[in-house]
Amino acid sequence: MKIYTRTGDTGETALFGGGRVPKDHPRVAAYGDVDELNSVLGVVRAAEPAALFDPLLESIQRDLFSIGGHLATPDPERVKKALEKAALSPGRVSEFERVMDEAEQELSPLRSFVLPAGTPKASSLHLARTVCRRAERSVVHLAHSSDVPELFVIYLNRLSDLLFTLARLANHRAGSADVTW
Repeated sequence: MKIYTRTGDTGETALFGGGRVPKDHPRVAAYGDVDELNSVLGVVRAAEPAALFDPLLESIQRDLFSIGGHLATPDPERVKKALEKAALSPGRVSEFERVMDEAEQELSPLRSFVLPAGTPKASSLHLARTVCRRAERSVVHLAHSSDVPELFVIYLNRLSDLLFTLARLANHRAGSADVTW
């Protein structure tokens, strides 16, 4: 199987479960931004110390694949069986909140805005946070015209908070103070 198909050369792309849309369609933008976030999290995982938060970040990447699969599917009933593997649990949002609550016990209270800076791990987490916010905006935009599970917006909103908290925690554990504004 070749990686190139030439089917997108006219500016359209195929959706999961059938149909084609322009590559600048809100659905494509939404799952594309989620895909970009997933790639940025791969960069975060590679940043030293690579083991820091790695199991959590890998599980988030798997969640993002699930979200992307759903977003790429305008008619979930047509591919219901295939999407069963891509189920996302509402418990994930609670897990993010628990991780943030635990991190807050270790961090000094936030009293001002924090510049996205510090160690390579923290800086890459800050970058992931901003890409996550863009993905959230794209998913919200798609939700204005298509059915999008409410959980996806909540998940991305909480994920950006988690990534911010993990950036602060990465700096703290490296002995680097937050750079405040």
